[in-house]
Amino acid sequence: MHLQLCLLLLAISASSALVGVLAADLNKEPFTIRISCGSFDDVHTAPTNTLWYRDFGYTGGRFANATRPSFIVPPLKTLRYFPLSDGPENCYYINNVPNGHYQVRLFFALVADPNLDSEPIFDVSVEGTLFSSLLSGWSSDDEKTFAEALVFVQDSSLSVCFHSTGHGDPSILSIEVLQIDDNAYKFGALSGNGTVLRTAKRLTCGSGKPAFDEDLNGIHWGGDRFWLGLKTLSSNSDDQTISTENVIAETLLAPNFYAQHMYQSAIMGTDRQPSLSFEMDVTPNKNYSVWLHFAEIENGITGEEQRVFDVLINGDTAFKDIDIIRMTGERFTALVLNKTVAVSGTTLKITLQPVEGARAIVSAIEVFEIIPAEMKTLNEEVTALRTLKGSLGLPLRFGWNGDPCVPQQHPWSGVDCQFDDTKKNWVIDGLGLDNQGLRGVIPSDVSKLQHLQSM
Repeated sequence: MHLQLCLLLLAISASSALVGVLAADLNKEPFTIRISCGSFDDVHTAPTNTLWYRDFGYTGGRFANATRPSFIVPPLKTLRYFPLSDGPENCYYINNVPNGHYQVRLFFALVADPNLDSEPIFDVSVEGTLFSSLLSGWSSDDEKTFAEALVFVQDSSLSVCFHSTGHGDPSILSIEVLQIDDNAYKFGALSGNGTVLRTAKRLTCGSGKPAFDEDLNGIHWGGDRFWLGLKTLSSNSDDQTISTENVIAETLLAPNFYAQHMYQSAIMGTDRQPSLSFEMDVTPNKNYSVWLHFAEIENGITGEEQRVFDVLINGDTAFKDIDIIRMTGERFTALVLNKTVAVSGTTLKITLQPVEGARAIVSAIEVFEIIPAEMKTLNEEVTALRTLKGSLGLPLRFGWNGDPCVPQQHPWSGVDCQFDDTKKNWVIDGLGLDNQGLRGVIPSDVSKLQHLQSM
């Protein structure tokens, strides 16, 4: 009990400090840019009159009219697609982005052409790190019509690249770059610019209605997250929903700025089935950051020890003896718990198991895949290759967009890479451009490829 009291005092102290951070952050708006891909004009969309900039000068590719495969997808009418003849890698380069932490969200759509019924399958990277793969069937699954990553910008520019896998032409409807707090979703010692977080799941429980932060009266520093609404955590359960109109304390605090409304509803167990269980598919042998949200909003629960439960993740106890009122100090107060877990199989299962008193309860669930950020290619060597590309007039089919060596699954054609442990960067140690019918002059900048062993 003494340890729990110490942890509570530390939490209160940290919350007090964060209020100061919140006040400072609210004095300025976060950096935000939304791009309507393929559009010749800036666009405003209802119901919030959101501004989407035209995508002039960011990339190559072709523009076309777009379908809208899901209600989640913003009501934009154009997209940009990248034929394989334009190269296997194509990128958006967004410059003049202040260094910091960003939520990068992409929405996908299909080309609106009755003669084209194929669904493209391709990979997506941000700042050289592969974080999403669109697989067959994505256009008919609401949750797969967008991809989202939390990433750090360190050189005032951001690259988002689309990598062809030979199955159709990658197509992109929109790109959002939304600044968030530098400490947002800090999950432990490994947090920071060495990791990218891919949003694997984000659920608001009880209301059953999907919503963006803006719908929930959140603030811009929250990044305008999308929450999928659920009324039951699993299809074969008889979970019940509960809601309140009471004000919820300890919301909209730095660094994650969670909206109050997401704590005003919850999913709760029943007398017949007091436990709650949620299960999702994951990529095996990966680490995941799990964020669980609670608030005591049931009228019959007024004091400590009336609802105590354990949280198990894949059968292992992640949190023991959770008593929301004891840990927050009062009813109608938000509680956020975070745990990093290693998952060896293809399933992540979260179980809330009552220990004492009432049934289990949960307000929201977030799950992120933790992806080690790729180390980039040495900048002067990238510059040298781009100069070489121009001097030799490499055809579009070569691509040579993005970073030459990362993501490692998609290096540039004809380029051999090696990781330099001293510099902590990738370097170019070989070029194979023979038998390609190339003409031109090799520029003097090729001397910057100081690690070249063969050409």
